[in-house]
Amino acid sequence: MAAHADGNRFQGDTHSPGMVTSAEEACFEVGIKFGTLYHQFAGTPVSPRSAGSLERAIEEAIENQPHCVDVTVDVLEDALRAELDGSSAEYTELTGRFMEVEVVVEYEGTRAVARMEMEGDYPLMRLVDVE
Repeated sequence: MAAHADGNRFQGDTHSPGMVTSAEEACFEVGIKFGTLYHQFAGTPVSPRSAGSLERAIEEAIENQPHCVDVTVDVLEDALRAELDGSSAEYTELTGRFMEVEVVVEYEGTRAVARMEMEGDYPLMRLVDVE
């Protein structure tokens, strides 16, 4: 395994001084999944009719990533309908206000769970459990 100039080994050696723990790595990994999820899919055209297929596509895409064991995406169809009410368009762009998400990562026996929900007008991604 390669090492830093100070002699500490790279990723995977979570027991050396100065290296991250398995819990920290699991939290990092869940953050990576959320960053990918949000920035990959924000702006995707979505309608109440296509919401279910988009949920599944997002879940399956993110679950492909290392250490990801479960992704649950709920596209809020009532919010989409409200957005489209009175509009000539049949779709809108996916943003955080139209979805609730939970991501579960397992890394070396540590499980990290994070959720994204609206807090005011901001889609907040929050760590909810590490065990």
